[in-house]
Amino acid sequence: MAVRLKRYQKGFEHSYAYGVFPTIELLTHRPGCALRVLLSSRGEGSDGLARIREICRHAGVPAETADRTLQRLGARDNEHAVGVFRKFQTPLEAEADHVLLYQPGDMGNLGAVMRTMLAFDVPDLVVITPAADVFHPKVVRSSMGGLFQMRIETFTGLDDYRSRFDHRFYALTTESGTFLPEAEFSRPWTLMFGGEGPGLPDEYILAGECVRIPQSGRVDSLNLAVAAGVAIYEATRA
Repeated sequence: MAVRLKRYQKGFEHSYAYGVFPTIELLTHRPGCALRVLLSSRGEGSDGLARIREICRHAGVPAETADRTLQRLGARDNEHAVGVFRKFQTPLEAEADHVLLYQPGDMGNLGAVMRTMLAFDVPDLVVITPAADVFHPKVVRSSMGGLFQMRIETFTGLDDYRSRFDHRFYALTTESGTFLPEAEFSRPWTLMFGGEGPGLPDEYILAGECVRIPQSGRVDSLNLAVAAGVAIYEATRA
């Protein structure tokens, strides 16, 4: 697959993993999607670039020093590697637990949620559109390459998702519902989180049990990635 290396656009069939660690995650977990790796001369001699070159040799992925191309792609000075990869699709597992994000708009939050999910071994992510582009380099970067271990599907709405999956739904809210430590989770479950601003629509709240995280009155709500981490921990522990 020949690609023109230009600044990322959503319509591309490829994307970029900026940074040494995200590039290693790409090569480790999705070597078949890796098209090439661009390296910076500033990082030569480092353990990270040596490891990348070794993995590339074994996987048959081209790796080259390409300072000008990295500059053209907008790589920062501390991003000594950029992995170019083909976008991929991995269907959700029907019997696995899922996390559902309703129209997430912040790319940093989206990537952080992915990394949080992997920390608790929950790699199946449902994204309700419209939403941030899951393949945007900012998402890849904020997930620290966790994207490459995820199973992600997008859906137009709750009915679209429910037409394929028969899960128990738990809607995270801030105003009402069972306190999280007291909730009983039946598997396979789907934890549903609203967008950064408006939260979950009534359709989602009414689809299952409402759950809320106990918190002080000093803040109105938790950051999306923090709330996801707290809720996933409790659900998996139960």
